[in-house]
Amino acid sequence: MIKGIVFVQSGTFNDYGGWVLDQQFMDQMGSSYLIAHGLGKAVKDATTNVNFPETGEYKVWVRTKDWVAPWKAAGAPGKFEVLVDGKSLGTVFGTNGAKWNWQEGGTVEIKNIDVKLALHDLTGFDGRCDAIVFSLDAKFAPPTEPGELEQFRKKALGLPDNPEDAGTFDLVVVGGGIAGECAAISAARSGLKVALVHDRPVLGGNNSSEVRVHLGGEINLPPYPELGNIVREIGPVKQGNAQPPETYEDGKKLKAVEREKNISLFLNTHAVKVEKIGNKISAVIGKDIRTLRETRFAAPLFVDCTGDGSVGFLAGAEFRMGREGRGETGETIAPDKGDKMTMGSSVQWYSEKRDKPVKFPECPWAVQFNEKTAQKVDMGEWDWETGMNRDQISEFEFVRDYGLRVVYGNWAFLKNKFTERAKFADNELSWVAYIAGKRESRRLLGDVILCQQDIEGAKKFPDACAVTTWTIDLHYPEPANSKDFPGEEFRSIAKHVKINPYPIPYRTLYSRNIENLFMAGRNISVTHVALGTVRVMRTTGMMGEVIGMAASICKKNNTSPRGVYEKYLRELIEMMKN
Repeated sequence: MIKGIVFVQSGTFNDYGGWVLDQQFMDQMGSSYLIAHGLGKAVKDATTNVNFPETGEYKVWVRTKDWVAPWKAAGAPGKFEVLVDGKSLGTVFGTNGAKWNWQEGGTVEIKNIDVKLALHDLTGFDGRCDAIVFSLDAKFAPPTEPGELEQFRKKALGLPDNPEDAGTFDLVVVGGGIAGECAAISAARSGLKVALVHDRPVLGGNNSSEVRVHLGGEINLPPYPELGNIVREIGPVKQGNAQPPETYEDGKKLKAVEREKNISLFLNTHAVKVEKIGNKISAVIGKDIRTLRETRFAAPLFVDCTGDGSVGFLAGAEFRMGREGRGETGETIAPDKGDKMTMGSSVQWYSEKRDKPVKFPECPWAVQFNEKTAQKVDMGEWDWETGMNRDQISEFEFVRDYGLRVVYGNWAFLKNKFTERAKFADNELSWVAYIAGKRESRRLLGDVILCQQDIEGAKKFPDACAVTTWTIDLHYPEPANSKDFPGEEFRSIAKHVKINPYPIPYRTLYSRNIENLFMAGRNISVTHVALGTVRVMRTTGMMGEVIGMAASICKKNNTSPRGVYEKYLRELIEMMKN
């Protein structure tokens, strides 16, 4: 604690009301934040009780941003107020700055030490609040430099210097998407004590109700037809992108983990640091996305199922990002020269028919459309894809926010200006993802880097394991969209190259320079081209199943992931058979 300072982290609010907690950009902006994602309708207040050390006049600061300012767009859609015991401070927040900053909120007289604090949304268009600071010193201003801000935040919140010890495990799995959940269950059923660490309140990743992408790929195929059983067990019955939330059966995934006595589940926990001894990870430090308290997870083995390869990156694992050139890989699908382009992220959405006309506000700050450029549709799924020419990690908030501007701007045009707007009069915009569905970022490098020739030529690897069946499915900006929105595309096309079912090598599933790190998901050791087939979730789930088995072999024989291939491959093969 800091004398004369009251620091309120938004994630610690007692009741989020209609606001939601967003952790996607913690590594870039320092924390999670509450976002008023109301699709144009002001959301219910987020409220909490705050105990002040003493009464008096406090200067107020709110860490926020004008989220459309990077585009120099007209207006500030994310407006909100802060209420103290039901009374507004008189400042409208979310109106200043393209970057996260401390916006001054004037002063407030605190007459009672127990105060009810509220975030009062004014627009329903994604106002965002990281934290609120009250200071008895009118000359004080919170630090803005990331390192100083982190230390100030930690001290002001009274967070301990050292992370809490979660205990020692046989295996720590970071990332609770389909790959991570399958890895955790597989390892637990193979006798390991497992920690499953996930940075959202629900499991499933892209297949959760938050993102709503269906499971792709086939399972239970030769040479190991039993691989895929866990995928089948946890996967939803229904298919489809951008469908109602129950389609994705979040509860089914959660119950599958809770049934495993060998799994300790840690939701809402984002990996922020690693500890190492030589080329081995000794522990991962996770930060609670609500309270920012840190927890230490120690183990001899780790699995990076974060998608972004975050654990590997923090540990110094070798990785690639972007497209390799044809001269480097010899892949016919690769571009002539390598570049930074990746597949993009999707902000999916849908509308629903009502029994009477539904209004939607004008959005002058959103992407603007006309009769030619407007997308005349009542929903958008995978091909509403942004950020292919942006960094899908360091610029990811920009990428997601551009996706929101596109959806809102297009819908506002269809509802208010389109010559055939009567077709959409009774439709209400009822769901827009605020957790974007990401396809590609870092790829951690293993002892084998799978490429196009391996797959198309059916190269036989002795450590063949999980079978990939999806096409080599690579996404590019839609040409017509590029003409209308050069450099700011938001629609994609998929170019498919059919393949025969192909078992990928186990050596793509562990790091080549971090001795005790496995990986499963879209961050495995493949080229950009090969990623096109292995990235779908039934396939990544089988990767997780294989890793769970391999981890048990590591423990049994006191070996490394590489050691499984070098000395105990026959044992892994027998486990995959059974």
